[in-house]
Amino acid sequence: MDYISTRDTTSTPAKFTDILLGGLAPDGGLYMPAVYPSISPELLDEWRELLEEKGYGALAAEVMKLFVSDIPPAQIDEIAARAYRTPVFSTPDIVPVTKLEDSLYLAHLSEGPTAAFKDMAMQLLGELFEFELARRGEEINILGATSGDTGSSAEYAMRGRDNIRVFMLTPAGRMTPFQQAQMFGLAEPNVFNIALDGVFDDCQDVVKEVNADSAFKTKYRIGAVNSINWARLLAQTVYYISTYLRVTSSNEEKISFCVPTGNFGDVCAGHVVKQMGLPVDRLIVATNENDVLNEFFTTGDYRPRTAAETRATSSPSMDISKASNFERFIFDVLGRDAELTAHLFALKVTEGGFGLADLPDPDLLERIRHTYGFVSGSSTHADRVATIRDLAERLDVTVDPHTADGVHVARKWAGEVETPIVVLETALPVKFADTIREATGRDPEVPERFAGVMDAQRHVTDLPNDADKLKAFIAETINASDA
Repeated sequence: MDYISTRDTTSTPAKFTDILLGGLAPDGGLYMPAVYPSISPELLDEWRELLEEKGYGALAAEVMKLFVSDIPPAQIDEIAARAYRTPVFSTPDIVPVTKLEDSLYLAHLSEGPTAAFKDMAMQLLGELFEFELARRGEEINILGATSGDTGSSAEYAMRGRDNIRVFMLTPAGRMTPFQQAQMFGLAEPNVFNIALDGVFDDCQDVVKEVNADSAFKTKYRIGAVNSINWARLLAQTVYYISTYLRVTSSNEEKISFCVPTGNFGDVCAGHVVKQMGLPVDRLIVATNENDVLNEFFTTGDYRPRTAAETRATSSPSMDISKASNFERFIFDVLGRDAELTAHLFALKVTEGGFGLADLPDPDLLERIRHTYGFVSGSSTHADRVATIRDLAERLDVTVDPHTADGVHVARKWAGEVETPIVVLETALPVKFADTIREATGRDPEVPERFAGVMDAQRHVTDLPNDADKLKAFIAETINASDA
C-alpha cells in the first residue's frame, strides 16, 4: 500500500511507517491511501466469524493488513492484540453496541483508559510508535493540539514509552475540570502539557506552523498524533466495521452512522469504509453551535470561523471551526484533483473559505448527499440538555453532551433514513459533570478507574499564542533532557 498527499499526487509515494512518524506531508497536504482496498461480501463473512471467535483485536489486525505493507503480518497481530485488550479497555468487547430505541443504537467507544473515543486510535498509535521507533533506533517528539479528549488519550497512550516525548497544546480555560485534571495530573517525565492563550483552532494553527518549519521539524524529530495522522483514521475504521457486524446478521443489510464531530476525523473514517464497500447508507454529521460542517453539508459553503467567532459550548470537544480532516474528504469528492485541493485549502480557506457553487462541477453537493451519503444537523445547549434528561428519565441511560448532540441529530433524521442509525459515543458523562448535573439534577457516576483524578497535582506550562515561543520551549525541553 502506497500513500499520496492530498496536495501532490506526483511525488514518490510513501509507505505506512514513513507517514506514521511524519504527520503532514512536506507540501502541507494530508496523506491518503493511493487506492482504497475493497471489502467484499466474502471478506465481511470472514470478519464476522473472526470478530465472534477471536475478538476486536484480531479484526483490527486484519483491517490493518489491508493498509500496512511494511510491517510483517505476525507483528501486526501482536501490535493489535496489545492495543485492544483488557484491562486497558474495561470490557472484552472493546466496542459494545446497545439499542437505545426503535432503530437507534449506541456504539460505546469510551471504554478505554481516558473514557473517550480517542482511545480507540491512540492505544494503537502508542504500540505502533514504540514498535517502529525501536526498529529504527530513533526517537520522536509528538506535538499535538486538543480541544478536550485527544490530549489525555495521547498522553495515556504514550506515557512511559521509550523514545517518545509528548508536547500537547490545550486552549487555556476551554476544557472541563475533569479533562484538565486527566491531562495536567500526569506527572510523567516524557509528557509536557502546554496551555495556549486561545481557542482550539489557534492551537491547531500553531501546530501546523511548527510543522511547516521543515528545518525545526527535522532537527527536533517532530511527529503528530492529531487526526492529521493517517494511522488514527485507520484505527477508527475498525470500529465502524465491528459495529456493522454487531448490528447486522447479513451482508445484505445496511446501517447509517450519526457522528458528533468538529474536526471531521471520526466521520472521515466512516467515509473511508463506505468507499471500501462496507454497506453504509448515510453518514450523518452532528455539530454543536459551531456549525461550519453543518453549513457546508446544507449549503455547499465551507466558511471556517475565526477564533473570536468560535463559541465556547457545553460540548467543548466540538468547539472547532476549522476541520482539519475535511481536506481528505474534499480530495476524494474532487476526484483526487491535488492541484484543486491545494488551491482550496492552501489559499481559499486562508482567505475565508470556498463554495461548491464556485467550482466547475455543478453537481458536487448533490453527489455528496447521494453518492457519498452525507447529511448533517446541529444542536444547541438546550437540545443536548433536553436529550440527556430524556434518555436518563425514560431509558436510565446517561450520555455525555457530545453524544447527546449525536442522538439529537439522529432523531431528526430518523424519519427520513430507512436504515438503523448508530450514534457513535464520544466520551463518558463523568467528563462533563456540570452539564449532566444541569440536565438530570445529579452528578454522573464516576467509574472506579477514575477515582482520585481530580485530586492530583497539576503539571502545565502557560504560553502565548506564538509558534516561535512554542518552538523555543520544545527546543529547551529536549536539549535539557538530552544533556
